[in-house]
Amino acid sequence: MKLTKILSEVSGTVNQIDKYGNVRTDIPAEALTKEGFEVGDIVLIKANNHLIQAPFVTTYGDVDRGKPLIRISDNYLTLAINYGNFGQTYGLEIGDLVTIQLIKKGAYKSELEIRHLVKTNNRQDYESDEVFANFREVTVGKIEKGKLYRSSHPSIDDPRSPYASQLMEKAGIKTVINLSDSQEELLNNLPYSDYYRSIYEKGNLIALNMGVDPMSEDFANKLREGLLFMVEKEPPYLIHCVEGKDRAGITVALLEAVMDASVEEIYKDYVKSYENYFHVKPGTPSYDAIEKIIADLFKEINNGKPVDDSNIKQVAIRYLTEKVGLTQEQIAQLQEKLK
Repeated sequence: MKLTKILSEVSGTVNQIDKYGNVRTDIPAEALTKEGFEVGDIVLIKANNHLIQAPFVTTYGDVDRGKPLIRISDNYLTLAINYGNFGQTYGLEIGDLVTIQLIKKGAYKSELEIRHLVKTNNRQDYESDEVFANFREVTVGKIEKGKLYRSSHPSIDDPRSPYASQLMEKAGIKTVINLSDSQEELLNNLPYSDYYRSIYEKGNLIALNMGVDPMSEDFANKLREGLLFMVEKEPPYLIHCVEGKDRAGITVALLEAVMDASVEEIYKDYVKSYENYFHVKPGTPSYDAIEKIIADLFKEINNGKPVDDSNIKQVAIRYLTEKVGLTQEQIAQLQEKLK
């Protein structure tokens, strides 16, 4: 058995697990610096009898979906899975011991160069209000014009929010599926947009407080609630989370699939959010890495098998029936709303 050389080590305990399953430890950033840990290193996480190899990165998108990572959050070491639930996956609880061992110095730096994406909060750095707010109409497959829109959050304390609010009002949005907010967060955010608040006051806005792991029961149950809300209400619909690219990206991709969109259309729309935020260009390694996120998602819900135009609709419908719990009739009603 090949032994891994341990270059350095820090230990601490779990002191917080957020609603997405990200695990914050009591290991401060300066402890990692003191022991020679740097972004781009590969580490071994020892937690609850698990040994997990992961890179030290700056953000969740620095790894493929479903892969573990460590990062600094609020000046403390955090353990996470991109589009997953670290705490649940490894059965961690508050107070559990965590040890981080440095095993490969700088081994992930070249991958970070490809993935490291930069956005700004300055409107002048983007070509249009729509690009800045990541706001767009979705008309792929059999989705008719004027039915479905996606966006960043139109009603929070954020530079993009006023633009998203103006654009949703211009589009005449009638129903909003808010994937990110809890009810408390929603009520705190309502003052930032009069139009958004008016939709809520009419009973046409639902806040789902979803995580980002489509294979979790929490995600599936809340997605079911949101899609049934769409069936009950009238278009135009707006689907958003905070940035409108992750939870909104997954949800919209599933709707596009059941509405006969091609794999190319679905993947292109998913990556469009990254083009909008980070100016990612087709044909670049960054573009390919992001496209792989949505490709891997459909592969995961298809029991590890890739999808293509011949089966992506069936894969999405099977996920919505078997995992999410919709009936064929409810899916048909949803399709009718989007035609």
